[in-house]
Amino acid sequence: MHARIELETLLQSPEPILALAPMQDVTDLRFMRLISGYGNADVYFTEYFRVLPESRLDPQILASITQNPTGRPVIAQMIGNDTAALVRTARELQQHPVAAIDLNLGCPVPIVYRKCAGGGLLRDPARIDQILGALREAVAIPFTVKTRIGFDDTAVFEELLPIFARHSLDLLTVHARTVKEMYRSAPRYDFIARAVAAMSCPVLANGNIYSAPKASEVLALTGARGLMIGRGVIRNPWLFRQIREQRRGAPVFCPTGRDVLEYVHALYEAVSTPGIRESAQINNMKKYMNFIGLGVEPTGEFLHQIRRATTRAEFFTLCRRFLDHDAPMPLEPFPIALNSTDVMAGAMR
Repeated sequence: MHARIELETLLQSPEPILALAPMQDVTDLRFMRLISGYGNADVYFTEYFRVLPESRLDPQILASITQNPTGRPVIAQMIGNDTAALVRTARELQQHPVAAIDLNLGCPVPIVYRKCAGGGLLRDPARIDQILGALREAVAIPFTVKTRIGFDDTAVFEELLPIFARHSLDLLTVHARTVKEMYRSAPRYDFIARAVAAMSCPVLANGNIYSAPKASEVLALTGARGLMIGRGVIRNPWLFRQIREQRRGAPVFCPTGRDVLEYVHALYEAVSTPGIRESAQINNMKKYMNFIGLGVEPTGEFLHQIRRATTRAEFFTLCRRFLDHDAPMPLEPFPIALNSTDVMAGAMR
């Protein structure tokens, strides 16, 4: 009950809500604990619970709820297309200290959308309508949705907004790209502004929020009630703190290279799994370094080299070479040339 009261208080506060986005295989208990020490989010979203007719709650994702180390509300996200299974899972989740139940309508991963889940559901507004109706009836706590602006065409967005409004959502998050755009195009923030105008519930803006000035720009452009930030916080764990400092007119913290190096060390320790071979630990770190590396230097050399590290010694030797200095590091993404198929393409400003 405490988490739900905190969420309701946040929704009523005049300050923008700052949410950590749900990122699969990233926003687990360990990452949430780490980020909470750098500049806590106001609210955290879990990785998505995969919901199938015979599925059960993933114990590792559930731990980020039952062992919540942040002191802030946690919203449980579900993904799936089986209405009965989604209802059953929502009821199960409500037995735990969750602040709200969220439905994922935006995941752009092909293996997900090809099964008509996540962003794939945006091709079937009638089915979304039916699922939301069933979930709204089953969810006795705040019920939220995270969506993109269409699957491969934004025309459906005008059809989706009345559906969202009809089911009395408590919060809507809009990622301002289509599913097929992945992260490779510039977000179209005007679609978020449309959602703000159409919905009676608060709307969070999501997509390419990489600095405190960018946060202010997106809030001004959209009129959104707050911001959901994912990849920007992997690269810059101080981002929530910086946004708050800028809003109150305080000096905005800017890390040095050594601050970033300490963060990389803390991240390595936080996400390491005892008993796993060193090469696997390094490979696991690379999914984080792919984003951190965009803010290290402009040539792409750090990113190129760190992707090829195979041992802990090699990994941290490279990190020290590029980060062991006292110069300020804004950690804003440099326009590094990336392959069109790279998941980070489009992560720049």
